[in-house]
Amino acid sequence: MDIRSFIDSTYLKRASQAGLDEIQNQEVVKTFVKEAVQEKFKLIMIRPEMVSLAKQIIVEASSNVLVGTVIDFPEGNSSIEIKLQETAQAIEDGADELDFVCNYVAFKNGEIDLVKEEILKGTQLVLEHNKIIKWIIEVAALTDKQIIQLSALIKNVVIAHFKEADYSSVFVKSSTGFYKTANNEPNGATKESIIMMLENASPLPVKAAGGVRTYEEVVAMINLGVKRIGTSSAKAIVNGGYNQEGY
Repeated sequence: MDIRSFIDSTYLKRASQAGLDEIQNQEVVKTFVKEAVQEKFKLIMIRPEMVSLAKQIIVEASSNVLVGTVIDFPEGNSSIEIKLQETAQAIEDGADELDFVCNYVAFKNGEIDLVKEEILKGTQLVLEHNKIIKWIIEVAALTDKQIIQLSALIKNVVIAHFKEADYSSVFVKSSTGFYKTANNEPNGATKESIIMMLENASPLPVKAAGGVRTYEEVVAMINLGVKRIGTSSAKAIVNGGYNQEGY
């Protein structure tokens, strides 16, 4: 199976997180973007401040690779207004897809109306610009029951407010890859969490991110019904290697 069309090749580290200076980190981003172009991956996922740079490289290469970025990453607890400001800027800079960190802490605290409002307003803004939105629910921070409930909440908001033709443009995504778990437990997609998401987010598509480390695991996720895979080792996985990164 050619898995390239499912792959969101991902590099979301700040320079400090990568142990680099800003110029070095920018060079890493350039390498990831050029690799995505060469390998014909679906999308390159990078931080908002790198969107313009990535778009320029892709346009100059006459490539169809899409540019994705993250909103309110990785905590997801900023105000709705800040999330919308980040989104507007990313779209202006050329982002095709926007992966929002859902305010899962507010959800866990029972602030359901706040979460519904951010899902509604964020999705409205992105769809108005004919872009794709993905809502990251951070499965490692949730119980099984909460994964089911939050996946269903996102689905229900979308079904209540948007046309059926829009459903394919609103994903539910598993993880940021940056959540710190206790005892080195998985902080990304697991088979169990993805099945719960698929069952409760449908008809919305699902993106598995974090913890998908081999070609065989990618194929298994696709066979479950996942439409996108986020990984920081896309080239290695496509060529039969192993993702040694956490994401």
